Amino acid sequence: MKNMAKPIEVHSGTDNVFADIGLPNPEEHLAKAQLAWRITDTIRGRGLTQVRAARILKIDQPKISRLLRGQLSGFSTERLLHFLTLLGSDIEIVVKRASVKPRRSGRIRVVAA
Repeated sequence: MKNMAKPIEVHSGTDNVFADIGLPNPEEHLAKAQLAWRITDTIRGRGLTQVRAARILKIDQPKISRLLRGQLSGFSTERLLHFLTLLGSDIEIVVKRASVKPRRSGRIRVVAA
């Protein structure tokens, strides 16, 4: 009998990979990732170099490099929001009751206008 590969198990995930892999506070991780993506998209859309983006965000270039590669440890949600404002984005925070019941806690999400 030939070497037959084992079938690969496939599991359906949710819309939050951080929840799927079991990280604590997955909604916060997802929000940070979405904010970082918006920052990256803005930097690339404006054609900024990492050096120029670093000057605008008042951080050094290696931190820009980490941010653009999705290495978000050391970047708080608040700091990422501040970066977006420095890049010319308006931030609007809306607080509302959870639309799905029963749920123990609300959720955080980033929505682009």
